[in-house]
Amino acid sequence: MINTKETPHIKPNGVEIAETILLPGDPLRAKFIAENFLEDYECFNEVRGMLGYTGTYKGKKISVMGTGMGPASMGIYSWELINVFGVKNLIRIGTCGAMQEDIALYDIILGMGAATDSNYGHQYNLPGQFPLTASYGLLEKAKNIADEKGQKVHIGNILSSEIFYNADSTAMKKWQDVGILSVEMESVALYWNAIQAGVNALCILTVSDHLLTGEQTSQEERQTAFTKMMEIALEIA
Repeated sequence: MINTKETPHIKPNGVEIAETILLPGDPLRAKFIAENFLEDYECFNEVRGMLGYTGTYKGKKISVMGTGMGPASMGIYSWELINVFGVKNLIRIGTCGAMQEDIALYDIILGMGAATDSNYGHQYNLPGQFPLTASYGLLEKAKNIADEKGQKVHIGNILSSEIFYNADSTAMKKWQDVGILSVEMESVALYWNAIQAGVNALCILTVSDHLLTGEQTSQEERQTAFTKMMEIALEIA
């Protein structure tokens, strides 16, 4: 079906956006996925350089699009994808910084729940705190696919922070002490938007940095080397 809808940030120019979409932060990672995993792909967005593509994977129509960094950027793109374009399954595939000793570079983390220091959820005016959790159906599928592939994954709580350079040097240690597996910056907005709209969301992360050891991967690796995470996300669809 020809897509005639558009927003200030997404202009598909007639290209369909699938009900299932993969959401890397880096738009170049979206381009890499389209070129290396999807068949018959078409570009549906180039606004602000935030590349989006729709193609097929094993006969299933799938889209992939960059979201940028932080809850504000993810909040805009995921809200429009859900509420304007009718996307039902949103799978963030991103990088993170490990916060526990038993997690190594390139390990995969499934964000079962997201703690946050962001105020993104204040717009809902709830009389208390709300647990931000992934959709169980997507989480279960991701775990089963990882098991079939013999891929070990860590499942648990992640920190979705809106602060990259934190002035409080003790903040990460406090999150580490309560068992947070890793830190990233987008899942809070993705989970909130999905929960509020009644659609499905999951955050799949590859460890690119380690906050305890100081180890880190290169920029090129962040764009192209995390294929195990990408394959798990594609197989979910």
